[in-house]
Amino acid sequence: MQIYKQISSNKRNSYLLLFFVFAIIVALGIAVSFVMGSFIGLIIAIFIGIIYSLIGYSKGKDIVLKVSGAHKADPVKDAYLINTIEGLALAAGVPTPEAYIIEDPNPNAFATGKDPKDSAIAVTRGLIHLMNRAELEGVIAHEMSHIKNYDIKFMTLTAVLVGMIAIIAHFALRMMFFGGIGGRGRGKGGNPILLIIGVIFIVLAPIFATLVQLAISRKREYLADASGALLTRYPPGLANALEKLKNHDTKVKTATSATAPLFIAEPMKKGFTSLLATHPPIEKRIEKLRKM
Repeated sequence: MQIYKQISSNKRNSYLLLFFVFAIIVALGIAVSFVMGSFIGLIIAIFIGIIYSLIGYSKGKDIVLKVSGAHKADPVKDAYLINTIEGLALAAGVPTPEAYIIEDPNPNAFATGKDPKDSAIAVTRGLIHLMNRAELEGVIAHEMSHIKNYDIKFMTLTAVLVGMIAIIAHFALRMMFFGGIGGRGRGKGGNPILLIIGVIFIVLAPIFATLVQLAISRKREYLADASGALLTRYPPGLANALEKLKNHDTKVKTATSATAPLFIAEPMKKGFTSLLATHPPIEKRIEKLRKM
């Protein structure tokens, strides 16, 4: 079936892109050690990066929900949403995620957490008001698929690695500024062309990593669309929901560049090129769902 081919293709491409992030980390380590002529600065940067990563990974869900201004859904006022999440969690075979509301009039939603046992789904008030039952189920199924497919863990890991690259590059640039290129080690007197290439790579590595992160985010959206349609057995539900999102303002006031890839639709100011977009074109997503 087309839906299973879509899921398999997106999983394969996403892991390939994650491999590129690891490759950038390795290449960055080589560039830093060559340019600085010492591994000491790199070791310090990696140590700080690991501390940052552990904190970000373990507390990621709480941080994202707090930054987004989300609050727990009311068992009475938001019973419809809670029941929908519980029903789809049962169908997906995963623990029921916590339900959260973002008091924003524009429609959007996201899932977060480090694994299915520690997950949450947050939707805006505007999404609840806009969607009918089948469409809301389609959106929740999309987010539930992010949880079931461990996308939340995958994207958190990617974000952590990209953050580590940024930290290492930042420390390397500061050390070069204060200590000079090459230091006292083997970088001194080395090939000036290779030194220049190393410096350029250190400067550009965070940009490369961010582009890969955005590409991974786009691939995971396609995967969640396909998996969500499989979960509800009704692709038109999500397709119609995306049609509504396409025709409405999906910006969320509390969204940031760090949380933007988590949302089902672009939550920040539009106008990005396809290379810098956090989400694939919504028209293509709808087209793929219509063919399922």
